[in-house]
Amino acid sequence: MKTFPLIAVGILAAQTAFAQPKSGKITYEVMQKVDLSQMRIVINGQEVRPGSPDAPAVDLPETRSFLQYFVFAGNHGKEEQDGSTGGITIRQFSPDSGPESGPGGPEGRRSRNFSGRPFERSVFIDLAAQKTVEVVTIKKDSVTKHYQTELPLNRATGWQESGKSKKIAGFTCQKATVAYRNVTYTVWYTTDLPFTYSPVPSLTPEKGVVLQIESDQEAYKATKIAEQNVAESDVMPPKTAQMVTPDELALIRQKAMADMRQKVMNDFQNRN
Repeated sequence: MKTFPLIAVGILAAQTAFAQPKSGKITYEVMQKVDLSQMRIVINGQEVRPGSPDAPAVDLPETRSFLQYFVFAGNHGKEEQDGSTGGITIRQFSPDSGPESGPGGPEGRRSRNFSGRPFERSVFIDLAAQKTVEVVTIKKDSVTKHYQTELPLNRATGWQESGKSKKIAGFTCQKATVAYRNVTYTVWYTTDLPFTYSPVPSLTPEKGVVLQIESDQEAYKATKIAEQNVAESDVMPPKTAQMVTPDELALIRQKAMADMRQKVMNDFQNRN
């Protein structure tokens, strides 16, 4: 008689283990307001700020949308994006093209758009230690250099649990609200996965995986959680990366950005 409950418990344990993939990928749909301070407009080799009196009247996007992925295996994970975002956008206009000139007009043929970063940025997470490592890869001529730094996990405090729940991507999530940098976020997280993670590090709960974030500034929503065979070594930082401080890495990125802007302006001037 006592064997039936034990069998039932065994079946339940097997189902729970199946529901918790040891490796796989979470796909997030992301929407963020555009930070115009990260955009540049270059006119005849001179850089102006969007919205300034010298800037041409062009339509700038208010939001950007993209896909973000979290690939995990064992105690490690890596964030990836669909490649359509990041970096700065440089819009170049010939000096004689008026504000009304668009990309399709006669003057627009002399306008050029440049997007992206002059480097590759990767983010790795040690799920056991709750440690984030940023890796920047810069390719210049035939030389490739990797730099890495550890980023502290500064969790937002003052989480308010609502007691409400809903399913996201097949997993039951709990609702909480938390204030961070004067913005109130609604966070939905599940404890049905065997690790703790959030696509926004500061909005990481003490335990659980965040599958949805909502605020006036940005929104993340997990649309798919797929079990996949992922080698743990593929979601760990490269061993050849040079260790630097966060401030040193920021300077390395800034120099790469400055070099790219200078190259773009020189190319534009040479064409004209």
